[in-house]
Amino acid sequence: MKHLKFFIFLCILTFTVSCGQQKKYIQYKVKSGDTMSKIAQKLNMQTKDLIRLNPDVVNEPKPNTFIVVPEQKLNSFKNKVDVNEESINEVSLDPNITLDSLNVENDLTDDLKKMFVIYEVQKGDTFYSLTNLYNVSKDQLLILNPELKEGLKEGMSLKIKRISKVVDSDEYLYLDFIKPRQEIKAALLLPFRADKFEPDSIGLKETFASNSTLVNIVTDFYLGAEIAVDSLRSRGIDIELNVYDTGNRRSSKFNSIITQENLNKNDVIIGPLYSEEVQTLSSNVRTPIVYPVYSADQANFFASNIIKTSPDKEVFRNELASYIKENLIVGNVIIVSDEKASSILTANIMKSSIESGAFIENVNVLSPIEGFIEKSRFLELLQPNTNNWVVIATDKNIVVSDVINSLISLPEETTAKVFTFDKGRVYDKVDNRKLAKLGFTYVSDDFDDTNSLASRVFNKQFLRKNNTLPSYYATKGFDITFDILMRLASGKKLKKTFDEGVSQRVDTRFDYRDSSTENRGLFIVQYNPDLTLTRLK
Repeated sequence: MKHLKFFIFLCILTFTVSCGQQKKYIQYKVKSGDTMSKIAQKLNMQTKDLIRLNPDVVNEPKPNTFIVVPEQKLNSFKNKVDVNEESINEVSLDPNITLDSLNVENDLTDDLKKMFVIYEVQKGDTFYSLTNLYNVSKDQLLILNPELKEGLKEGMSLKIKRISKVVDSDEYLYLDFIKPRQEIKAALLLPFRADKFEPDSIGLKETFASNSTLVNIVTDFYLGAEIAVDSLRSRGIDIELNVYDTGNRRSSKFNSIITQENLNKNDVIIGPLYSEEVQTLSSNVRTPIVYPVYSADQANFFASNIIKTSPDKEVFRNELASYIKENLIVGNVIIVSDEKASSILTANIMKSSIESGAFIENVNVLSPIEGFIEKSRFLELLQPNTNNWVVIATDKNIVVSDVINSLISLPEETTAKVFTFDKGRVYDKVDNRKLAKLGFTYVSDDFDDTNSLASRVFNKQFLRKNNTLPSYYATKGFDITFDILMRLASGKKLKKTFDEGVSQRVDTRFDYRDSSTENRGLFIVQYNPDLTLTRLK
């Protein structure tokens, strides 16, 4: 097999259009300013033929690297070029070699490029230069390329690291489509609690201006949803929006709405917010019910017409485990829990999941002793000169503080990166500079890309209409309402559109493909040294 690969490589190296006769080829050292077209012009040959001789050259060759050229062509201007005489290789081309035989290697390379970052070793490359260029370790290279045990050799094709799956590639994207003259009826059920306020208030924002957290959430969500409806109406969609105030948990308003209103006349119902009301509603209507917030109780939603827009916490955990398995080829993983049995169980489940990765061997769970985790316990598990990825699997204040403070000042040869799948309020109390220094990376159900067109347009619309920038819940109100109604505007059943791809709105990704009732669209986000955020996935 090795001989076959070497033979194919030689064929690629020496292939030319004129394959009916034997030719000799040598290496030409690329000079600053050289391009493939300029070199071809000097050689009095077509650029496409020179590129065919050097299929490994992407874009333009770099100075001081070598490309293959026909010796006969080179002789015509030998005095004008810099040839490395020691590295000249004379290779005879077998006239029986055809382009079809070369496609075998090209197909293999294409398949590898889908899974790995591929690099062809150049003259002068060392392990040090490669590990620094790609931020990988020598051990990682050796595991992916066992042939490196015999040393680096010019021309070798190396697998550098696995490529993370990108879910928003074109083949997965949902394409918005509006059926002409499409009519949509939608109901919005939210606990406005309007009876607590003066009925003659002059505006919605003024009516619901309150210190109540719930009222602020409801108000902001509605204002975002309102802009979504206006935006879709401007595109020619006829939307009838029926808004209902469900009141508080102890009122009879919600039950009155179910018994007195024909909610089944709607194509979709967004809300209510209380989990027990969602389950009651699901048993009384056939219409799809969109649950617009997260609740721990949503794990008990079993009705097929309930659509959960916020992923369960288990999905967050699985997303982080998958990211680690895809991106950590060689390294050390430490999962930190608190002392609760449920937290330790979660940490061990994640440990098993990560250990199922092909190359990760060292995965440890660290739990507090008498409420604390001493720094010395971290130092026992952290390994020098390798990747140490620490996953915080708890939102307990003191444990999070112990982890951050222990890892912020490690010995010079030992570094650590911190992850979590549940970024709660506890991290708001941690100095962002510390998080940035540790490359803090977390799973999120939203990512605010302020430079995106969708974000800029929505912010401008919201500011113009409400004299303030949108909050998290205002953006969620827009994203959820816009996405659901846009999908219905296609004229198809809602769940049919879920099978057709992932949609990305202002801050939210909607991916219902694996489960027609639960959104699994998440982001992997990292703190940068300058305190900005980068979306890794």
